[in-house]
Amino acid sequence: MTTDISILIVDDEESVRNSLHDWFMEDGYQVACAENAKEALSILESKNYDIILADIKMPGMDGMEMHRRIRSLNKDSIVIIMTAFASVSTAVQALKDGAYDYITKPFDPDDLSHLIRNAANQISLKAENEALRNRVVSLEDVEDLIGNSEAMKRVLKEVERVTQSSSPVIITGESGTGKELIARAIHSNSPRKFFPMVSVHCGALSESLLESELFGHEKGAFTGAMYNRKGRFEMADGGSIFLDEIATISSKMQIELLRVLETKTFMRVGGNKEISSDFRVICATNRDLKQMVQIGTFREDLFYRLNVVNITIPPLRERIEDIPLLVDYFINKYCKSMSREVISVDQAVLKRLAEYDFPGNVRELENMIERAIVVGNYKEIRLKDLPFERDLVSSSVESLSDLEKRHIIQILEKYNWNISRSAKALKVDRVTLYNKIKKYDLAPAK
Repeated sequence: MTTDISILIVDDEESVRNSLHDWFMEDGYQVACAENAKEALSILESKNYDIILADIKMPGMDGMEMHRRIRSLNKDSIVIIMTAFASVSTAVQALKDGAYDYITKPFDPDDLSHLIRNAANQISLKAENEALRNRVVSLEDVEDLIGNSEAMKRVLKEVERVTQSSSPVIITGESGTGKELIARAIHSNSPRKFFPMVSVHCGALSESLLESELFGHEKGAFTGAMYNRKGRFEMADGGSIFLDEIATISSKMQIELLRVLETKTFMRVGGNKEISSDFRVICATNRDLKQMVQIGTFREDLFYRLNVVNITIPPLRERIEDIPLLVDYFINKYCKSMSREVISVDQAVLKRLAEYDFPGNVRELENMIERAIVVGNYKEIRLKDLPFERDLVSSSVESLSDLEKRHIIQILEKYNWNISRSAKALKVDRVTLYNKIKKYDLAPAK
């Protein structure tokens, strides 16, 4: 076995240092030793080590105090506490202070090798995830692309593959999977990144409003058109336009969109002057466009014009190994926004989340964590802090519409039915929220 993982052994017993040094060298690790805490801290000032094995009982500074100082130097190092004098209180305190594990002497070589392999795997996975995130160099709002699962690796590779072209892209996936984040990642890593990415949520607008939104309008084109207005295609010149919920546009708009894609020219509503615009189109949908083509509700020629590249985002239930990474990210995100210290999460929470099917996908998980931080005890997220906790086991019997309705009610009540603030929290525009309120016949409690 060969590895780039480095290990520092800190123990005042020479025989222990030599034995551990020889074991880990045979396994291919980079190994260094120190006979006391002072020497170890001096070594760590000039070089970071991935894994540190520290004895508790040593002359001078003990292993617990050394561990606390190591955490202040490098929070990424994995520290394993070792001692011949085991006690429950000492073990608990070590783990509370952030130790990876706690082992007692004499060591079983196989058990110790297994522990080090697990720690090394954790370090490698963290580094690999960081490298994958760095591939999509973020200029704006793409830091949420979190995932180390094979499914997300494939998505990120596809993003990397399409960034340098200007070909149309269709992003498919269930609601809440992060389709707009993928669109932003494509744009922000493309040659068009210095020009705007303009977003249009097609499902939130009627046919006439969508036409005006996309093409713009001239003064007097219709009642209320008091001035000339640029459309989104014009605003996206040199950059990208993101058409969300593309499957909802009408047959008339499908014809007009096809013409714009073929000629890159259009006229404002009420105008007679051709306007040219150089843009890349990126679309998203949670519907099966091929099936819509077959039944005649989506034009076949438009489908093939748009479907040059197709990126499918897996639902969260198909990449449950990403849940701990996402939970950690959302905890840091919301603790920072609330000016609070980062809190921990009970392992029982992670276990239960892994069993849940997440009909609302990553968006639902984010809402769960945000709420848990708000209502929790400021120290740790526990099972009772989770929203919808009683539904986690029997979630399959609840429809997505029921979940959406309940979530919208919760947000509206949280912001006292302030539509602007609620829409912002839900990450939709006001029109979409009004449509949802009408759809579910919602009203403030009397």
